[in-house]
Amino acid sequence: MSATVRINPDTHAKLKALCDQTGETIPTVLDQAIEHYRRQRFLEDCSQAYGKLRADPKAWQEVLAERAELDGTLSDGLDVVVTSKTKTKRTSKSR
Repeated sequence: MSATVRINPDTHAKLKALCDQTGETIPTVLDQAIEHYRRQRFLEDCSQAYGKLRADPKAWQEVLAERAELDGTLSDGLDVVVTSKTKTKRTSKSR
């Protein structure tokens, strides 16, 4: 699907310069910019939500208690050994 979006001339010039710099198309650069902005907003929203949670001492204590309860639940007796930059192998701990 294609849509027309109006942007001011200065923004278009910056967009064109980015395309010239990267060799990417305008739609690709816009896709990447929007995804970056979406992720930034998500993290800002999460940060704000955690700020509100921490401002409520009772709610924050409940979070800390839940974390403490879950702490160590992934201890399954296996060590993680890195075998390359992208692969990991789980092995039994030596006794």
